[in-house]
Amino acid sequence: MFASLTGLVQSTGDGACVLDVNGVGYLVSCSRKTLDRLTAKEGVQRLLVETRVAQDSITLYGFLDAAERDAFRALTQVKTVGPQKALLVLSGLSPADLARAIAGKERKRLGEVKGVGAATATRIVDEPAMQKWAVGKATPDADGVGGVELPSAGSAQDAVSALLNLGLKRPEAEKAVAKAMKALGEEVDLNALITAALRESAR
Repeated sequence: MFASLTGLVQSTGDGACVLDVNGVGYLVSCSRKTLDRLTAKEGVQRLLVETRVAQDSITLYGFLDAAERDAFRALTQVKTVGPQKALLVLSGLSPADLARAIAGKERKRLGEVKGVGAATATRIVDEPAMQKWAVGKATPDADGVGGVELPSAGSAQDAVSALLNLGLKRPEAEKAVAKAMKALGEEVDLNALITAALRESAR
């Protein structure tokens, strides 16, 4: 089965994208966070892929990094949490935020994710396998941006200033810009950086 796909994003829709690989379009289901990151970039992109085979279908699930794929695999081991529900969870919480919610037994926070609900949140938090998965992933820097030092000048600081003018607090603005730069690269255009940072701050 497929482990990864590399190609051009042909289109995105409700919970999925079509990735054109050498003229063949693969329909790949993704979290909203992954779809946002795909649409924020241009050119050839690579998706890690998880393949699920049912009696009458083969479905591909795509992830931009191993952390999200690992979280997906863990979530789908929880009773009543299938692949689509797992993508809903990962649309609302990054793998690091999910790990923190599980480690802290924050059922309410998890239950507030759109499409999850209190009952599913309780199952996820109380699942021993999920508690085991969360160990070591719930540190402040687990999302890879907690300790990022932004450049003292340039587009990063301009983007932070723009977010401050929109009412965000400095720590929130800096974290959003750091996440956006991590996803898009340091040479990203200022307008694209601000747009991506606003998306990050809204999550």
